[in-house]
Amino acid sequence: MIMALAVKQSNSFKKAIKKLPKKYKTILDEEIKKLMQHPFLDERKKDDLDFLRVHKLKLTNQEVLLGYVYEEERLILTLLKFGAHENFYRGIKNK
Repeated sequence: MIMALAVKQSNSFKKAIKKLPKKYKTILDEEIKKLMQHPFLDERKKDDLDFLRVHKLKLTNQEVLLGYVYEEERLILTLLKFGAHENFYRGIKNK
């Protein structure tokens, strides 16, 4: 039996996507669906951020990052942060 994957959003993620135009939200939704099907699509970061995976995507001409954590044993995909590469990793800490 296949269990459903739960998706959670951090407050900083919610705040970042609130400002997005609708067409970008549609692109982001498609990327999140890809992550739900293949949560190991992206490699883990190293050292202090070893819990974090970062998915890269393009919105118009700018590359943006989607930081997430996948808890395989509990089937939870937590969307932590979304934004441009500049200062992306600042403030991300392991819980």
